[in-house]
Amino acid sequence: MRKMIYKLVAAIVLSIPFAAAGQSFTIRLKNTLLTERRDELVVLSKRFLDNKAGSVIKGNFSMIDAKGVELPYQLDDLDGDSKWDEAALLISFKPAEVITLKIIIGKAPKNYITKRAHVRQRRKGNNNGFGQLLNRDSVPAGQPNTDFSKQQFSPFLTEGPAWENDKVGFRIYMDVRNTKDIWGKTTNAMILDTVGVIPGSNYHHLDAWGMDILAVGKSLGAGSLALIVPFNGKDTLLRLGGTAMGPVIYEKVADGPLRAIFKMHYPRWQALRGLSPISVTEEISISGGQYFYQSKVSIKNTPSGAALAVGLVNLKALPLQHLYGSNARILYTYGRQSENNNGLVMAIGVAGAK
Repeated sequence: MRKMIYKLVAAIVLSIPFAAAGQSFTIRLKNTLLTERRDELVVLSKRFLDNKAGSVIKGNFSMIDAKGVELPYQLDDLDGDSKWDEAALLISFKPAEVITLKIIIGKAPKNYITKRAHVRQRRKGNNNGFGQLLNRDSVPAGQPNTDFSKQQFSPFLTEGPAWENDKVGFRIYMDVRNTKDIWGKTTNAMILDTVGVIPGSNYHHLDAWGMDILAVGKSLGAGSLALIVPFNGKDTLLRLGGTAMGPVIYEKVADGPLRAIFKMHYPRWQALRGLSPISVTEEISISGGQYFYQSKVSIKNTPSGAALAVGLVNLKALPLQHLYGSNARILYTYGRQSENNNGLVMAIGVAGAK
């Protein structure tokens, strides 16, 4: 059994002096780049904080910077055991800046966080309204896409799960297309609980909150998945979609206020006849202040020689540009490629790529 894992990672170096068990300890965060980094996501695991505290942290704690300002954070349960696993916070760094945080155990944090990240999945009810936010949802193999010439609403609000922050939003069609799309936002507010709810509203036209800015067609849209597989002496692109994709499961992991995380599970993708089904899980996250989402993909039972492919729509036939870093590679296009005829950059960044 082969397993491939791909992820995008932010580089923050942690250096911590030894801290005995007590009421407080410090953490030093260093920006290793010579550029400013605004609203950088910093994630501290429960195990990491327990080790630095010298004992298991129970109950409340607060994080204070060197100026005495308390920093908001959120606690995320990643494995569903009702216990938090990670503390996530957003910090802005000057070039090469070192920031010291003081962790005070037993001090309750202030409850003043503005929501800056959100994920949601809602199903249509019997009265053409949409129900509550779902923690888990699924569709069978072959779930058809909505024909809006025959029905007013999709089975799901905006045709599937949507996620956003205070800058941008995205969605994925939870049907045989399985394609990702982009919401261009003109507001910092979280708006995707209401977009598409009102009959007759058209989110393909500019509204006060923004609009759907991407035409995806039959492409891989804004970062949808596929495999490149050698077949009969040629590389063949097998997109994760269609009836062969099998059932699809949505699972919410964390819903803000600073970052949102969810997973899309594809447990029985019959990519090639005669071979065992492939199991794919994509974990998608977004945090406040950024113009992108992060994706971590785990694949089991991949065919020999297969490679993960991530796509971008290019209906305007724009030239593909490249950026190279010491441990990352970025492919991007830029031009008037939004549905509102605005300039739009679309990019794929892969950590560890050469």
